[in-house]
Amino acid sequence: MPASIFGAGWDWSVFSLAYVQGFGCFVMGIGITLKEPLGELYPPLYAALTTGFCGSVTTFSSWQLDIFNSWINSNDADHSALRNFIDGTGKSVFTLLISISSVLFGSYIGRIIHPHLPTISSPSRPVRYAISIVSVLIYAATLPAFCLLPASYQHQATAAILFAFPGTLTRYTLSILLNPLLTDFPLGTFAANSTGSGLLAALHVIQSIASKPRSPYECSIIQGIDDGYCGCLTTISTFAVEVRGLRGWERLRYVLMSWGVGQLLFLVIMGPSLLSGNVKKEVMCKFD
Repeated sequence: MPASIFGAGWDWSVFSLAYVQGFGCFVMGIGITLKEPLGELYPPLYAALTTGFCGSVTTFSSWQLDIFNSWINSNDADHSALRNFIDGTGKSVFTLLISISSVLFGSYIGRIIHPHLPTISSPSRPVRYAISIVSVLIYAATLPAFCLLPASYQHQATAAILFAFPGTLTRYTLSILLNPLLTDFPLGTFAANSTGSGLLAALHVIQSIASKPRSPYECSIIQGIDDGYCGCLTTISTFAVEVRGLRGWERLRYVLMSWGVGQLLFLVIMGPSLLSGNVKKEVMCKFD
């Protein structure tokens, strides 16, 4: 349990997730600053670093679930409703501030690095094709690995990877199709984050409604969609960059609507089941 900063027994759990969000946003800040040299070296490299790596490392849906779990006190900790409110508010505000600050810091580091980057010629066409083929083969190897590995390793090693690429591709497609529709509201990222949050809430209910624990294979599939697809479909790093690029009311509207819709989806999807007592706060899928 983390050391208390508000007195004995206060678990300030926001930082368990915020570390990852901050790291991904920091790398995103460096990436957007070095867009030009990365594109000159190898055009897909910029998209792979920002949309692929940073978008997959950071996750909007898990952030929303973490906040919602604080509101409902999912751990059944012995404390008051006021503390639940403070915990949820802290996770909301501090994770957002850490993410935006990390993007700014990464951009600053990128500006320092930029003048000192060596000039490297772009790889030849055969090399580019070889990189693409190897990348596809590496991903394709995930499916037989998932089927052949022991059940205890399916979730840990391959389940999330199996669904990660479809999640990232869905987010990228939504951003390409929807972001140009509105100049003052990143509709594509908003749609991806909202869809992923709703799906994660539904998966959380599905994992909990079983009368008995599910098989390891079923849990691996569900958890793979949870961690892989939802985690890569939603992103805080791109969200933080977009918040930084907006101005005044546009910025506040985007933040409040993204956060509010995410919490509303968890409330609408998970709330009735929790209130009815048919769904436990703790999921049935467990991994050793």
